[in-house]
Amino acid sequence: MKMIISLKYLIFKMALPLTIIIMVVFTKSWLVLPVDGGNTVMSGFPFPFIADGWHTSLSYQIFITEFLADFFIQLLLWTLILFLINKYLFIIKIPKFLNIIIWGLVIIISGLAVSIASMPDQIIRLKRDWEIQAVLNSGYQFIWEEQSRQ
Repeated sequence: MKMIISLKYLIFKMALPLTIIIMVVFTKSWLVLPVDGGNTVMSGFPFPFIADGWHTSLSYQIFITEFLADFFIQLLLWTLILFLINKYLFIIKIPKFLNIIIWGLVIIISGLAVSIASMPDQIIRLKRDWEIQAVLNSGYQFIWEEQSRQ
């Protein structure tokens, strides 16, 4: 008899850490031309939620609404994928030591993201307050790949 793991277990033990790790490791990059601005690199999937800062180098513009939309869409997607795998293919069971390693990685990633976002040069807005005139280039990339600029 095949036992199905609860949805709460799937979300908190598997989908949530997988979402956080995938949001950092794999993303989509856009090279956009804002209205009355220079080329700007944005990233996030499916919506761009982080862009280069215009006022100083090594700063970012972070958009909360787009980030939350990305997070909940990816969380829903990974929950659905894991639920379907668990229900129709095989039961997903993560060993305790692997779960500790995954959550340790999630805590490190989250801590780094919070420390970068809390730097005084970052601009954090509820929603992007400028329009995109054109998307010059886009593509998917891993965090360790170099971003293409023009």
